[in-house]
Amino acid sequence: MPAPSSPTPQLDRRPKWRRELGNVIFGMGSPLARLYDKIVIFMIIASVLAVMAESVTSLGPEWKMLLRWAEWGFTVIFTLDYIGRLVGARRPLHYARSFYGAVDLLTILPSYLSLFFPGSQYLLVIRALRLLRVFRVFKLARYTDQASLLGEALTASRERITVFFISVLTLVIVFGTLLYMIEGPQNGFTSIPTSIYWAVVTVTTVGYGDISPKTGLGKFLATLAMLLGYAIIAVPTGIVTVGLTEASAARKGRHCPQCGLSKHEADAHYCKRCGENLPNS
Repeated sequence: MPAPSSPTPQLDRRPKWRRELGNVIFGMGSPLARLYDKIVIFMIIASVLAVMAESVTSLGPEWKMLLRWAEWGFTVIFTLDYIGRLVGARRPLHYARSFYGAVDLLTILPSYLSLFFPGSQYLLVIRALRLLRVFRVFKLARYTDQASLLGEALTASRERITVFFISVLTLVIVFGTLLYMIEGPQNGFTSIPTSIYWAVVTVTTVGYGDISPKTGLGKFLATLAMLLGYAIIAVPTGIVTVGLTEASAARKGRHCPQCGLSKHEADAHYCKRCGENLPNS
C-alpha cells in the first residue's frame, strides 16, 4: 500500500516586494531580518517598562507627559509592524486569526480605544485599557525558539497534565470537606468552599495562615496535606521534562536532506529554509 503523499505547497503569488517584506519581518535568517527582530525586541521591552513606570504615582507631571508621548511612539511603531505583517504574510487572514496576530492587535488597540473615552467618568476604563499593553511581553515568545519547544511539550503532555490537575482537585475537595466536618464554623471553616480554599493553600505549600485547624484531628489531616503537597510538587516538573525531551528529540530527528537544517517541528512537511520535502518522522 503506497504511503500517503505530503500536501503540495501552495504557490506564492505575492509580488516581489511583499515577499521581501515578509522575509524581513517574519525572519528568514538574513542579517536584516535578525536586525529587525532585535529592534522589535528592544521596543517591546521598552514599552512594557514604560507602562510599568506610568503606574508609579510619585513621578512628576513632566515624566508622566514624557511617558505618554513615548507610549504613543511605541503604538505607532507597533501599528506599522502589525500592518507590515499583514502585508508581508503569505496568508494575511491566517496571521490575523492566529495567536500572535491577536496579541499584536491587542498591543495597539488600547491606545486607540482610549481616544474614544475622554470623559472623566471613564478614567478607570482607560486605565484598564492601558494595562492591557503589558500583553506586548507575549510578542517576545515568537523570537525564542525554546518558547515554541515548550509549547510543543505542554501540548504533548496535556493529557497527563489534565489527569494530574483532576487528581489534585479531587484531593483538595476531599481535604476541604473533611476539615469542614471536623473543625466547623467555630474554628474559621465557615463553608466547604472556604475549607477547599484552605486545602488548596495547604497542598500547594503556600500557607497564608489566615485559616488553621484547632483540633488534634484537624491538625493531623493538615499535616498529611502538607506532606502530600511536598510529595506532588515534583510531578508536574517530571511531566513537562518528559514532554520537553520528546519534543527536543523529535526536532533533532527532522533533518533536511537538501540543506541539513535541523530542529524542524514534528508536523512540518517542508524545510523552513529551502522548502525541500522532509523525511517522515
